[in-house]
Amino acid sequence: MPASPEPSPIGDASPPGQGLAIAAESLYLVNLLLLPGLGFLLLLWLYFRHRKDAPPLARVHVWQTVSASLWAGALLVLANLLIVALGGYQAAWTWVVVILYFTTAHTTLVVLGILGLARALAGQPCRYPVIGKLLP
Repeated sequence: MPASPEPSPIGDASPPGQGLAIAAESLYLVNLLLLPGLGFLLLLWLYFRHRKDAPPLARVHVWQTVSASLWAGALLVLANLLIVALGGYQAAWTWVVVILYFTTAHTTLVVLGILGLARALAGQPCRYPVIGKLLP
């Protein structure tokens, strides 16, 4: 029978703001994958509620997820403008733009969200490259 691991003398204290960081990263992924719009509104609510009093770990995660969500929205608008410019939604180019958008931009945003959530679960700060610093 294998020996059970001994409890850590330090304890399982999580860093301040870890729960808020996890919530922000989760809402970012909900916005991208499950409930767009509603996930963004909940993320904005979280941002405006905790933007001044959040611990540093949570502040980094909350700010970067709101920033990345704004970038995601801008990229979606840009993809739609490109579709319209190339002949509208009935044109053959529509599927080319849609497939390129989802295989590059959307997938990159989701992977960054997953990495951010993993860092939040580990209690570590994380900064998305390029898109994570739109807000001050």
